[in-house]
Amino acid sequence: MPFPFDIKATEGRARTGVLKTSRGDIRTPAFMPVGTAATVKAMTVDQVKQTGADIILGNTYHLMLRPGPERMERLGGLHRFMGWDKPILTDSGGFQVMSLAGISKVKEEAVTFSSHIDGSKHVLSPERSIEIQADRIGADISMQLDQCVAYPAEKDAASKAMELSIRWGARSKAAFGERKHQALFGIQQGSTFEDLRRQSSEQLREIGFDGYAIGGLAVGEGHQAMCEVLDYAPEMLPADRPRYLMGVGKPIDLVEAVWRGVDMFDCVLPTRAGRHGQAWTWDGPINLKNAPHAEDQDPLDPTIAGPSSTYSKAYLHHLIRADEILGKVLLSWHNIAFFQALTAAMRAAISEGRFEAWRRDFHARHVSN
Repeated sequence: MPFPFDIKATEGRARTGVLKTSRGDIRTPAFMPVGTAATVKAMTVDQVKQTGADIILGNTYHLMLRPGPERMERLGGLHRFMGWDKPILTDSGGFQVMSLAGISKVKEEAVTFSSHIDGSKHVLSPERSIEIQADRIGADISMQLDQCVAYPAEKDAASKAMELSIRWGARSKAAFGERKHQALFGIQQGSTFEDLRRQSSEQLREIGFDGYAIGGLAVGEGHQAMCEVLDYAPEMLPADRPRYLMGVGKPIDLVEAVWRGVDMFDCVLPTRAGRHGQAWTWDGPINLKNAPHAEDQDPLDPTIAGPSSTYSKAYLHHLIRADEILGKVLLSWHNIAFFQALTAAMRAAISEGRFEAWRRDFHARHVSN
C-alpha cells in the first residue's frame, strides 16, 4: 500500500489513526473541506490550513469542464495551480454526472453527458476518470468511477448500479496500476440493501484498493436511514484500511458515523451554510440573519480558532444582512474551523477512551438546541 494507515486507538468500532501520504499525514477521523473548482469557496488556502485541515477534496467533474484536465496538467496539476501543498482527494466525477439524469446516458463503456456550462458533449469512462484524477490533476487519492442511485431505489436498480460499479472499479484499478505516491479508493454501493452492500464489499476486496468509500448515502434517505446502513456497512470493509463516507454531512452525522467505524468525510455544508448566514456551533446551528443577533456583542465561539473568536455576532449579523462578501468569508472560515475542531475532539476522545461519554454529551448539547 502506498499510504500506510496506522490506527492509534479504538473504542468500540470508533478508531483514530494516521494515514501517511507523501504530502503529509492525515489524522483520522478527518474532515475534508470541498474545493469544488480549485478553491474552497470564499477561503484562501492559508485560511483553510489555519483551520487545521490536513486534506481537501477536488471535484473532477467541475475541473474537467473548467479549466480542463490537459490545461491543469500544463499548469503543474491542482496542487501547484491553487497553491495547496497538502494531500488532495478527488472524486471520480460520477456523482455529478449521474445527477444530471436529463443530460447524461450511462452505458457499460462510459457515461456520456452534456456540460451544464456550454452544452458541449463529454465522455467519462473509468479509464478517463483515472487519467484526469491521477495524471492530469495529480490527486494524491483518486476514486474509482461508480454509479450512484437516488433514494429511494428499487432493489433491481440498486443491484444493477452496484454491479456496474464493481466492473468499473476493476477497470479503474487496471487503469491506475501500481503507484508509489498515489492511492486509489474503491466505492461500496448497494443503497439501503444490506445484502447488496455485502456483495459489493466482497468484490471490492477481491479487486484490492488502498482505501474504501461508502457511497450512495446522503442522497435523501435521512439521518436515521443513513445510520441504519452504517450499522453494518463499515464493518464489511477491511479494518486495516481507511473508510470514507462520501458527501456527509452535518456534525451529528459525523459523530454517529465515527461511532460506527468511519474515518474520513467530505461535505459542502460548512461553506454553503456560511455563504447563507448559518454558523455551526457546539450548541447547533445559528442563523446570523436573525434579529436577536443584531446587538449581541459576544463572539460566535471563543473556543474555535479564527474569526469566530474575534468578531461579535452583531458584526457578523450586519455583514450577512448587508450581503457583504466579508460575511460569507468569515462564516465559511468559522464553519470549516468548527468541523476541524469537531474531528479533533473526536480524535482526542477516542485516544483517551471516553468517546462514548463524549458522544452522549454532544447529543445532549447539540441536538437539544
